This record gives sequence, structure tokens and C-alpha cells, in this order.
Amino acid sequence: MAHEIVDGSSMQRALTRITYEIIEQNKGVENLVFVGIKTRGIYLANRLAKRLNQLENVDVPVAALDVSLYRDDRHVPDNHVEPTVHTKKLDVDITDKHVILVDDVLFTGRTVRAALDALMDMGRPKRISLAVLVDRGHRELPIRPDFVGKNIPTSSNETVHVAVEEYDGHEDITIEKN
Repeated sequence: MAHEIVDGSSMQRALTRITYEIIEQNKGVENLVFVGIKTRGIYLANRLAKRLNQLENVDVPVAALDVSLYRDDRHVPDNHVEPTVHTKKLDVDITDKHVILVDDVLFTGRTVRAALDALMDMGRPKRISLAVLVDRGHRELPIRPDFVGKNIPTSSNETVHVAVEEYDGHEDITIEKN
């Protein structure tokens, strides 16, 4: 049974806070590009870009990134077959840009590692920062977010679900025991 820990309005406040932090740490919004990790990260990236536009009157490009082919835990490598790279180009040029990678939940860090590999195949950003709505701990890789909406300590036998209106038809963050 899922237990709601954050409601939709609290999610919006967390995203607004992240937006202000991005403006402050970047000393403006020059050369920014948001790259949302599919699926829910792209919706969050679009929201951050929209809020940034409201605050700074600047359109920051947003791109979607599918990292499934870069995951090290979703396929078995075969050393006898040359890998086929199925990289889809981003809709935005990231070369010499400050890329803000956006995801819903940071857990082990493996999705972010896959996203970094994918980004490097698509260009050479000047800088990459990580924005996540939820950091739940349990890292397996040395990855740390630059912008965090909520730190939610969890046990390894729990799952955190982020629901966004655009995809799920409602907004909240829930936690569920496995």
C-alpha cells in the first residue's frame, strides 16, 4: 500500500525552490539547457524551464533523454558482438552549454551514470549539473545532486513513486514497502 509523503502543492514549491537555486548558483541563466531523463524527468525539466521563464523572461531549451540503452543493469554485455549504438540526437545542441540534467528520483546513481554516458555521446557540455525532485539515498556510485527538492530517507525495501499530472493524471510523491 502506497503512503503519500508529499502532495502536489509541496512538489510545486520544491520545484520553485530548485529554480531559484539554479538562477543563484549559475549567476543568471546564460547558456543553460535542461535535459530531462525520461519519463518523468522530462516533465519536471519542462516545469523548471517554464518557471525560469516566468522569473527571468528567458526561454531555456529543454530536451528529453532516454538512457535505457546505456543502463548497466538492464542488459547483459556480449564481448563477442560489437555493440550497436542507438543514440538519438537531442533536439538541442549541448556543446559548450551548462546542462542541467533533471530526474524525478535519485537512488543508486546508475540512471544518472547512464545519462552522463549518453550526453557525452551527443556533445561536449561545458558543465553538467544534476537536479532531482527526490534524493532517497542508497548510492552505489559516487554521484551527488546539485539541486534537490526533497531528501527522503528510505530503506532499501521501499520504493518511492513520483506522480506528475502530465503523465499520471495526479500529483504526489508516495512511498511503498516492497
